Amino acid sequence: MNGAPGRRAIERLLPGLRDELDVDFCVVNGENAADGLGITPRLAEVILASGADVITLGNHTFRRPEIGGYLEESDRVIRPANMSDHSPGRGLAFGEARNGKPVAVLNLLGQLFLNPAHGPWELVDDLVEEAGRTTPVILLDFHGEATSEKVAMASYLDGKVTAVLGTHTHIQTNDARVLPGGTAALTDAGMTGPHDSVIGVVTELAVQSMRTDIGVRFRTAAGDVRLEGCLVVCDENGRATSCELVRRELEE
Repeated sequence: MNGAPGRRAIERLLPGLRDELDVDFCVVNGENAADGLGITPRLAEVILASGADVITLGNHTFRRPEIGGYLEESDRVIRPANMSDHSPGRGLAFGEARNGKPVAVLNLLGQLFLNPAHGPWELVDDLVEEAGRTTPVILLDFHGEATSEKVAMASYLDGKVTAVLGTHTHIQTNDARVLPGGTAALTDAGMTGPHDSVIGVVTELAVQSMRTDIGVRFRTAAGDVRLEGCLVVCDENGRATSCELVRRELEE
């Protein structure tokens, strides 16, 4: 989600979309909810009130200092598990779907180009094992820059989790699929926010920064606002049966 336009899309579209698609459980990556960088406690509450069951984050988790205490107390907003052991919050959450089934949500940062405190491969097995002691329905938000790493993680976890869904690049990929072992996979779920932009930033400012190599204060763009994500269907054993892209335009 990117900035105020993304929040508007969530507030206006998500409640109806949950009913339209008969969604039992909804996870929203709120990484860039606050003006394109990080999230605040107030905005987290807005997203949860709009229909998210769990919010995941990413490499900009602590851009807003006030989020630290909130993450320490929240059991519905999580940050990547492989951040520093000394940072507040957790990387695993449990929630209850509308049908009463428990759902586990994991959050990890990719290692390539993001340089987390711990490599995701060091933690993922223990996280999956911990989640599996409560429920077979397990979703991983893998917040990564490199498509190769996200595809590799999905392949590694095939048959062990319900879904591995990538975030971070803001570009929805066209590879939604169910792997042979029953794990839904998508390299990037896309961006809920303004698509008349450079991944959410006013185009002219992004171009200026790249052309001149001079620091520019970015602003969130405003046009062509969409909600993007995917819909995963699974059986009672947590085995995915379908994975489909979702995209809706916000009519201003």
